[in-house]
Amino acid sequence: MTITPKFVRLFGPADGEIKVAVDIVPEAKYSFRIVDVSARIGKNIRTNLTEMKRADGIRYRLTVENIKKDKGRYTDTIILKTTSNLRPAIKIYVFGHIYIKKRE
Repeated sequence: MTITPKFVRLFGPADGEIKVAVDIVPEAKYSFRIVDVSARIGKNIRTNLTEMKRADGIRYRLTVENIKKDKGRYTDTIILKTTSNLRPAIKIYVFGHIYIKKRE
C-alpha cells in the first residue's frame, strides 16, 4: 500500500481555503476496500473520500479540509477502516496551523 503524503499538514490563513489530498493505493496482491472514514476529534477538519476504479485496481483520494476559523494549532487523526485482515485500520495524522493575516 502506498499513501502519499504520509501525513496532512494544513497551514494557512483562517479566511482561506486550506485543503490537502491524500492518495491511497492498495497493492494488487493485498487489495482492500475502505469502508469508513472518521476523525478522532473532528471539530477542525472535514473529510471526503473518493474511490477511483482504474485498470490497475482501485485507488482512493482522501481530501482533508480545514474548517477552523480562528487562529491556532491543532492535531487530529483520521482513521480509515478497511476490509483488510492485515491492516484493518489506517491512521493518517493531521497537523493544523491557522493564522490571521496582518492588515496592511
